[in-house]
Amino acid sequence: MDLKSLIRDIPDFPKPGILFRDITTLLRNPDGLRHTVDTLTQQCKDRFDKIDYVVGMESRGFIFGTPLAYQLGAGFIPVRKPGKLPAAVCRVEYELEYGVDRLEMHEDALGEGCRVLIVDDLIATGGTAAATAQLVQQTGSELLGFAFIIELQGLGGREKLPDVPILTLIEY
Repeated sequence: MDLKSLIRDIPDFPKPGILFRDITTLLRNPDGLRHTVDTLTQQCKDRFDKIDYVVGMESRGFIFGTPLAYQLGAGFIPVRKPGKLPAAVCRVEYELEYGVDRLEMHEDALGEGCRVLIVDDLIATGGTAAATAQLVQQTGSELLGFAFIIELQGLGGREKLPDVPILTLIEY
């Protein structure tokens, strides 16, 4: 299936000069969504022995991470923006092009020796994925790899990530 044909390009969003890759058109297509989750599931099964937890970043990482965790027989852990989680959290700050941002995860979400896969819809500059990896590694968990639907190759996001496997379905 040609997944690229199901992704809409929106020029000048969220600001002039940016070409936004809109996955809502993929999500609304039942066959495309099924194919995406099934393909990602199979690639993860082929690549990793045992995944205990799938960690998804707010918010589109939730969309793909939850069904992937279900298919893999793993738990799902959300990583959120500040103030969204109700229990005690661990946090990490990271640099953006225009400032600093922060991500949080429940302190008791992961522990020593858990085998973790990080999932998001897209990797661009890699800042959010790298920060999520820091959160996972702070818990003593084993980061197995990353899975993304889309990779924007020209932005160098892979270079910011730890040296673990990175799976992607579509490259631009």
